[in-house]
Amino acid sequence: MEKGLIIVISGPAGSGKGTVVGLLRDMMPDIGYSVSATTRTPRPGETDGVHYHFMSKLDFEKKLAENEVLEHTRYCGNYYGTLKSESEKIINAGKDIILEIEVEGASQVKKIYPDAVCIMLLPPSAEALAARLRGRGTETETVIRRRLSRAEKELKYLEFYDYVVINGEGDQDGCAAKILGIIDAEHSKCARMKDFTDNFFS
Repeated sequence: MEKGLIIVISGPAGSGKGTVVGLLRDMMPDIGYSVSATTRTPRPGETDGVHYHFMSKLDFEKKLAENEVLEHTRYCGNYYGTLKSESEKIINAGKDIILEIEVEGASQVKKIYPDAVCIMLLPPSAEALAARLRGRGTETETVIRRRLSRAEKELKYLEFYDYVVINGEGDQDGCAAKILGIIDAEHSKCARMKDFTDNFFS
């Protein structure tokens, strides 16, 4: 059985990646979705195994030492990562999987799985990104500036990405449709159709 695709979607805070990934999951109900692991404390309403696999720092570092983490990053003193067991059981069953992860994690995945499809989601401009962050009304100006500074650094990881998709204002559906088109095209690549074409006349 042909393995499924690993589809990585990243984007700075304010890019709308959470909304777009949610739309993709609606469009592709059979697609796999890995629940990330984290050492941060659950927020009100969050459920273990649904929103995250919540674990202690000691447990997370044990999994790191045992090479059981596909990718990880550390943010605000907490670990975030994808467990290998979560992703491998999905792609080994022939299903695609979406990983909504940070740029550091994407670079780690690309090194392990060079054929992973990495997509960077961006707003139309830096000004639009700043406006979205300020429009939330939930963060101080200091935090917003920190997020914008991080977004600038995230773009330096584009060498690990295959596609950039612009998430225009109010166009989340169109953005998700573009990504769906990318996934369809990746499945039709000659390298991935080799088993089919080699046995076409058999």
